[in-house]
Amino acid sequence: MIRTIYWEDNAVILIDQKVLPLEERYVTCRTYGDVVSAIKDLTIRGAPAIGVAAAMGIALGILTCSVTSYDSLRDNFRRICDEFATTRPTAVNLFWAIERMNRCFGAHAGFGIDEIRQALIDEAIRIGEEDIAINREIGRNGNDLINDGDNIHTHCNAGALATGGYGTALGVIRTAFEEGKNIHVFIDETRPVLQGARLTAWEMQKERIPATLITDSMAGFLMKQGRVDLVITGADRIASNGDAANKIGTYSLAVLAKEHTIPFYIAAPLSTIDRTMQSGEEIPIEERSGMEVRHFHGVQTAPEDISVYNPAFDVTPNNYITAVITEAGVARPLYEESIKKLFEKKS
Repeated sequence: MIRTIYWEDNAVILIDQKVLPLEERYVTCRTYGDVVSAIKDLTIRGAPAIGVAAAMGIALGILTCSVTSYDSLRDNFRRICDEFATTRPTAVNLFWAIERMNRCFGAHAGFGIDEIRQALIDEAIRIGEEDIAINREIGRNGNDLINDGDNIHTHCNAGALATGGYGTALGVIRTAFEEGKNIHVFIDETRPVLQGARLTAWEMQKERIPATLITDSMAGFLMKQGRVDLVITGADRIASNGDAANKIGTYSLAVLAKEHTIPFYIAAPLSTIDRTMQSGEEIPIEERSGMEVRHFHGVQTAPEDISVYNPAFDVTPNNYITAVITEAGVARPLYEESIKKLFEKKS
């Protein structure tokens, strides 16, 4: 299995996704600031993986800070959590992980400093291990939606690299392949950072799953030719009504799928569902540097002074989504009711 992020020898080890697929290199983060930087510069990305990274980064920050009192430790903890909260605004798993670490810290109030540090390390490791188990459940729950012989279209990267391991959308695809189904995957390259071309294509080759890479603009023509049986993507935040924020270009793909009567599925853990938000209109959308559009891997591809609009995500309205696959089961319209039932089932 691809190891995206793990704790080892009091450091956070993560695969450097910026250099894939040309190089498979791991980065060792020995300070929480290293983890903050890794999240910001996309060394690690993908909503569940960002959550795991934040949890481990917080544990690392508390482990390495020099304090002599509980009050000082608490102040450092709050400051570190606040810093992680500013890294990626759209991915709700980040805030879910911070809140879980906050609950862990609070549950150990009054314990010794070393005991609190170890409790946070244990919790962070647990979050990573649970994420992998959750992804496998998502895969099992989504497997019934894939038939033998299906051609599956996916966007961006929602695989092992976007999670603690195994993947959400690609977890469903992996499960179908492991079950012996004869499937084929069409991968959007995913402009402007090419997570599909660089990461999903790499994962599919690693797993020997048959796949074909296409540019984002080819999706509609492929569907018109009748070569796509279903679309499955991940998500970075899902509102309580089922609206889903995912990598920019997902909305366009969903509209095309609906036009061609093709099922469009979202695969994500329950932690990606933000029930405090009534609709996708409330989801904050991160905007990234224009350099990502004007340049690629250091090579200028557009006029240096051209104005750029570069939202990292878009929101797909729930009426374009056939179902949301989670570890607790599959939610279908009406989403507010079906999502509520999944949370009740898991609690």
